[in-house]
Amino acid sequence: MEQGEAAPPPAATEGKVVAEEEEDDFGYRLFPDRNKKQESFLVRSLFTFHNKCQLMLRMTLETNPHAQLLLEAMKQSGCTVFNDRHFSCENCDGCVSGGFDSATSQIVLCQNNIRQQSHMNRVVTHELIHAFDHCRAHVDWFKNVKHLACSEIRAANLSGDCTLMNEIARFKFGLKGHHQTCVRDRAIRSILAVRKVSKETAEKAVDEVFDACFNDLEPFGRIPHSKTDAKRAYRDFQNRDRYTANL
Repeated sequence: MEQGEAAPPPAATEGKVVAEEEEDDFGYRLFPDRNKKQESFLVRSLFTFHNKCQLMLRMTLETNPHAQLLLEAMKQSGCTVFNDRHFSCENCDGCVSGGFDSATSQIVLCQNNIRQQSHMNRVVTHELIHAFDHCRAHVDWFKNVKHLACSEIRAANLSGDCTLMNEIARFKFGLKGHHQTCVRDRAIRSILAVRKVSKETAEKAVDEVFDACFNDLEPFGRIPHSKTDAKRAYRDFQNRDRYTANL
């Protein structure tokens, strides 16, 4: 399970120290509803959190340029995303906001932790980047920590997790190289949240792939530091496809 944007431990989270002999649950402990029998839509719809989560998700998919670009890029890569199949609003551990379940190709949205539309936008974008990586590459999520590190770097870099306003809200300030520092830190935290590895192992994996994965800007073509940047990236992506279609 690849963890996404969250409250403190979100698109990263501090992992708990667990005995080495204990089997790695790959982060599923943070998403307890994954192991429960699915309730009927009628039962789930009676709960305010679920209703609100569904409404915010729909708003994100219909209006957010980050999400729209990723959805179109995935469709062109042969991985069409369906709202009712590939997204699931569930209750999660208090420290996470979302995750990508590569075993089911499903994005989990933590309905008890996502309260604002802007937060939903970031979570959906973050997890769609994982889904995009899953679609376009042979990612070994469970056994190759470098693969996981690369996708976490890309998600932190491209989703808006590390925008200036978000960092100020976390009381983190910096000038030169601050964006890269934020991306690195959040990628490490994400790995520690979903894998029972040491901090040194997580840091080593992130550092070894950082340059290549930080500079992999697909499908945006740029780091979308704002909604305006994302709209331009989406427009450029659409125009790029029109250009190649005429060749």
